[in-house]
Parts: sequence; C-alpha cells; structure tokens
Amino acid sequence: MTLPLKNLVYEKVKEAGSLTDSELSKILVKEGIVLPDDEFNKTLLDLEIYGLIKVGWLTKDERRIEIVEKQEEEDEVEVQNREKLERDYEAGFPGVEQDQEV
Repeated sequence: MTLPLKNLVYEKVKEAGSLTDSELSKILVKEGIVLPDDEFNKTLLDLEIYGLIKVGWLTKDERRIEIVEKQEEEDEVEVQNREKLERDYEAGFPGVEQDQEV
C-alpha cells in the first residue's frame, strides 16, 4: 500500500522537525520519488493551507519547512459555560460570601 504524496511529504518533514526544500527534495529522491517543481510546490502549499506545515523563505532560492505546533485554543463559549457552572456550584453553599461580578 502506498501513501498519498501529501502524507509522505508530511511524514518526512515531521521526522526531521524542520528542513529546507532542497533537503526534502533529496530525501524524496532517495525514496525513489522524483517530483516536478510545480507538483512539489503544490504539495507544500496544500500542506501549508491545511495548517500542518509552515514554509518560509531563508534566502532568495531556499525555503525552510517546519511542522506547525498545534496549540489548544479554548472555545469562548466553553470558557463561559465553565465559569457559569463554577458560580452555580459555589452558589449551592448557603452562608458563604460570593464575589459578585456585574
């Protein structure tokens, strides 16, 4: 079973952590995969659009490719729900002063 090209490129970048486009191209050639420049660039662009990699220019002719670190973003609605549940829980204890926020 062969992996789709995007998955293979992503796995190679993930193994290396970060590398240049020429290093990635050499790795793919060693694996027996020779890509035309336009297909190589389209694959990198697709992975960047998906938010899996970040591509930036090092020099005029060389790009740096690295894995995007996923950061957990808290949903604002979930945060508000959690805060309301905490206030409701604290309100369940009579005789305890509560901080009133207006």
